[in-house]
Amino acid sequence: MSPRLLRVLGWGSAAALGLLTVAVFVLVLIPAKNAVLPTRIKYGLVFDAGSTHTSLYIYRWPAHKENGTGIVSQVEACSVSGPGISSYADDPAGAGASLKPCLDKAMQVIPAEQQRETPTYLGATAGMRLLRAQNSSKAEQVFAEVSKAIGQYPVDFRGARILTGSEEGSFGWITVNYLLQTLVKFSFAEKWEQPQDTEVLGALDLGGASTQITFQPGGPVEDRNTSVFFRLYGTNYSLYSHSYLCYGQSQALKMLLAALHQASSSAEISHPCYPRGYQENLTVAELYDSPCVHAPGSASPGLVLRVTGTGEPGACGAAVQRLFSSSCGARGPCGLNGVYQPPVRGQFLAFSGFYHNLHFLNLTGGQSLSLVNATIWQICNSSWEQVQGLFPTASRGQLRDACPASSYTLTLLLQGYKFNSTTWPNIHFVQQVANVDVGWTLGCMLSLTNIIPSEPLTEVTELPRRIWIAATVLLAIMLILTFCLLTAMCYQRSSSGYEQL
Repeated sequence: MSPRLLRVLGWGSAAALGLLTVAVFVLVLIPAKNAVLPTRIKYGLVFDAGSTHTSLYIYRWPAHKENGTGIVSQVEACSVSGPGISSYADDPAGAGASLKPCLDKAMQVIPAEQQRETPTYLGATAGMRLLRAQNSSKAEQVFAEVSKAIGQYPVDFRGARILTGSEEGSFGWITVNYLLQTLVKFSFAEKWEQPQDTEVLGALDLGGASTQITFQPGGPVEDRNTSVFFRLYGTNYSLYSHSYLCYGQSQALKMLLAALHQASSSAEISHPCYPRGYQENLTVAELYDSPCVHAPGSASPGLVLRVTGTGEPGACGAAVQRLFSSSCGARGPCGLNGVYQPPVRGQFLAFSGFYHNLHFLNLTGGQSLSLVNATIWQICNSSWEQVQGLFPTASRGQLRDACPASSYTLTLLLQGYKFNSTTWPNIHFVQQVANVDVGWTLGCMLSLTNIIPSEPLTEVTELPRRIWIAATVLLAIMLILTFCLLTAMCYQRSSSGYEQL
C-alpha cells in the first residue's frame, strides 16, 4: 500500500476519532431539558335516574387535578328510552334492560383499554324516593336489576343509590358555578386559577317529583338541616339548600287535580287550568297512585272521573296558590310551606322544568315579570282549539299542561321561593351552558373526583432537537469514514497478495 494512502487513512481515522470525541462532549455538556408528557385522560359515567326519564352522561378529566378536584368536561349525553326507573316497580327487569342501549353507546366512546377503570354511578332522585316510601321491597328490586344490567359491562360500577334532596340541590349548584367559572377558570397565563372577588350563583331545579333551591346566603344558615358545606378546588363553601318532595311538576299537578276532585265531591271535575273544551277520563286509582296525594276514604278505586277544562286564569292561579302554605310562624324567614329559608341573594340559574315550562311559551329571554304574567294569563284564557293552533307540533300532554305548568312555575318562584319584582331579573332560565347540560350529574362527577386518586404530571428528560440533528450528522460522517477505512484495508490486502505472486 502506498505511503500516501496510509497517510490519508491515518488522517481519516484520526478525524473520525476527533469527531466522535467532539460529539460526546457536545451531548454531555449541552444541558438537557425536562418535558411534560401529555396528561392521561380519565372517564366517568353518571346515570341521572329521574322520576320521568333517565339519562346517561359521559364525562372525562385529566388525571392530574387542580387543588384536588378534576377539571371535568361532558363528552356526550344519552337519553334512555321509556319512563323513569321508578315506573318499573312491577317490571324490575325492564328497568335494567332500558339502560343497555346507552351503555352500548358509552362503550363506543370510551377507549377499550380504559373501560374497566371508568367509575360508573347511578343516582336516583325523587321518583325512587317516592317508590321507596310506597314499597321499599319493590324499590330494592329495581335497584338490583339496574345494578345487574350495569354490572354486565366492563366498567368500575360503584353502585346505584337514591340521592338525598340536599345532594341533588348541592350538586346542581356545583354544576352551575363550575360552568360559569366562578369556582375555577382558565386564565390568560394558560392555567387554571381561582377567580378573585367573583360572586357565586344560586341554583333552582324543578324535576318531576321534587324541586330544589341552593344558594350562598348573606349570613350564617340558622337551620343546620338546610346547611351544606363543600370543599372544591381548595376553597370551602357554606350554602343553604333544601329540596321539597312532592313539589316537582308532575306531582304538584297531580296534587292540584286531587284537590279539585275532593272539592267537587263528584265524578265530574271542572279544571280551571285546562283549556276550555278539553276533556279526559281517568280512574280514582290512577289519580291517587302516589304518596303525594291521599284518596278520600269513600272513593272507589275503579270509579271513572271525567275532567273538563274551563280555562279560567284567575281561578287557576288561586287553585295553584292553595297548594302552598304562606305561614312562616315563629321561625323567621321562610320559603315554601313554612320551611326556613334566608332571603334569596344574588343571581340564580333556573333549569330543568323551570326552563322547559317557560321556554314553551318563549319566556326564557329575560322578559319582565309583568310580561311573563300577561303571557301566562293569555294561555290560561285559551280554548282547546286555540292552544292547538298556537302549538301545532306539541303533544297532547304539553298542550293540556301549558297553563297549569307555567302557572305552577311562576307561583313556586314567587310564593314558594319568595322572589319578587325586584329580584325577578336575577333569575336566568337555561338548559345548557357552553354546550353542557345543566343538572346535578356534572356536579356529582366533580365532587366524586375529589375522592378519585390524582395522577401527578410525568416529566421526561428530553434532549434539544439541535443535538439530535448534530448527532445524526456525526454518525453519518463516521459511517462514511469507516466505509473508506474498510475499503482501503481490502485494497491493501489485495495489493499484498499480488506482490507475493
